[in-house]
Amino acid sequence: MNKPTAGRPTRAGAAPGRIRIIGGRWRGTRLDVADAPGLRPTSDRVRETLFNWLGPVLPGARVLDLFAGTGALGLEALSRGAAAATLVERDPALAAALRATAARLPGGEAAQVVQADALAWLGAQADAGYDLAFVDPPFAAGLWDAVWPALLPKLSAGAWLYVEAPQGTTPALPPDWQRHREGGTREVSYALYRQRSA
Repeated sequence: MNKPTAGRPTRAGAAPGRIRIIGGRWRGTRLDVADAPGLRPTSDRVRETLFNWLGPVLPGARVLDLFAGTGALGLEALSRGAAAATLVERDPALAAALRATAARLPGGEAAQVVQADALAWLGAQADAGYDLAFVDPPFAAGLWDAVWPALLPKLSAGAWLYVEAPQGTTPALPPDWQRHREGGTREVSYALYRQRSA
């Protein structure tokens, strides 16, 4: 959920903007968008499209939001019926905000917030069996190729994978991952993938 922006220091507690959860039991819940370098939440329009695609997939799913930022993707998945979500965020202030948001939501204990570097955290995990993963790293970091070897073994058979990247960029996944749906805005391209064998 991140896009490179002008390099400004993170200001804990700053909330120059807000977005909202757009569907499910927490519909309308506002999420603060902190003044953090690289933070770019996935837009309402893109999330609406994505979660329309994912509707049949979400009930009971185990979800991983790997570069969580505001938590909009992981929390939206929980709002719409996912059983559990792990939200991984490196920035301590953003992780603290995610914990506070989860604590005030009824049923928010289904969200596990991990403050860690995503790649280091993945490397320390056993096979986790996630049914759905959101991969939207800071665009300037170019982490997609580094993520796949660490992430894909942690997904269950038949898992789904959402990937967001700068417009005009198509991250290369292993050949057994098939693009199921795709879309774009002026700023980003996004796609939903599934393993061919599934």
